[in-house]
Amino acid sequence: MAKPGNHREITVADVAREAGVSKAQAARALGAYGAVSDAVRQRVLAAASRLSYRPNQLAKTLNTGRSHSIGVVVGDIENPYFSLATRGISDAVERSGFTVVLTNTSERLMAERAAVNMLMDKRVDGLIVAPASTGDSPHLRAIVDAGRPLVLLDRTVPGLTVDAARADIEPAAREAADHLLDLGHRRIGYITTADSSDVRTDGPHPLPSPVAARVAGLVTGFTERGLTWDPDLLRPCRHDEAAIRHAVLDLLHGPSPATALIASDSLIGQVVLGALQEQDLRIPDDVSVLMYDDQPWARLVTPPITVVAQPTYDIGYAAGTRLAALIGGATNPPPLPPLPATLIRRGSIGPARS
Repeated sequence: MAKPGNHREITVADVAREAGVSKAQAARALGAYGAVSDAVRQRVLAAASRLSYRPNQLAKTLNTGRSHSIGVVVGDIENPYFSLATRGISDAVERSGFTVVLTNTSERLMAERAAVNMLMDKRVDGLIVAPASTGDSPHLRAIVDAGRPLVLLDRTVPGLTVDAARADIEPAAREAADHLLDLGHRRIGYITTADSSDVRTDGPHPLPSPVAARVAGLVTGFTERGLTWDPDLLRPCRHDEAAIRHAVLDLLHGPSPATALIASDSLIGQVVLGALQEQDLRIPDDVSVLMYDDQPWARLVTPPITVVAQPTYDIGYAAGTRLAALIGGATNPPPLPPLPATLIRRGSIGPARS
């Protein structure tokens, strides 16, 4: 049979006519559901190949109840952490036959709600979400209530009992604090673009936000030495370079300036280094610098930057593997263990200036 004209899509009915079978048989063979003989399946697949048939994914989803896709909602795809974690997710779920639909929220809760609603409407088989807020989560609860598997990435939400793939940050944060304190630093500034409502500085207790866990590790380092970290050195700022640069200048040029700066991720770290360069400040002679998340450039600058490195790819891979298992029907799997973060000492931390 001649291939239908290119002015329209090839349908299941076209494939059925080409194969000489009923439309129902063709649909079952193409959709890999229901009973169909091997001979019929081979005829249908050969006909589909000759006609360059492309399946209607929406119709397939409606017929099978499965889209063979997952939704991934991240805060900032420009952030190398989320890029690498998404690569891990993709590698894990593709092994199970899923494709990834990726959305970016710019850490805005309203955008996250819209992304989740869109993905639910697309009938994705499950979702991985890096929550923009640890407090306002009805849209995440709605996923669970709908019976759709959900895994959180990097962050947990109090009261939402779902799996979370994340790093065990606080021990490495405490080690970093000890390193700074051993070198005489007491005025340690912390710069983050996280919502300040997510950051608690009142002690070493379990915290839902990874930023809060980093700050808690710093606070604990001070507390264990009978010292108190000044919470006024915390700078939650807008998600833009100007705000980060202003935070750097504010911390370094106040009446009691910081002698060390901690950047909460590598994007912030780049802006911090640029701001210090503009001020002709030397690292670590004038100010010490610590950054969360290791990046290749952190080893190449002079001096190389001391970092708290996270197993980011492995975190994403763990999230993808767990979601694929839940979609496949796994029940009551053990909780995902947090993966260890590591302090890597380089040349950007020196003795506190007097």
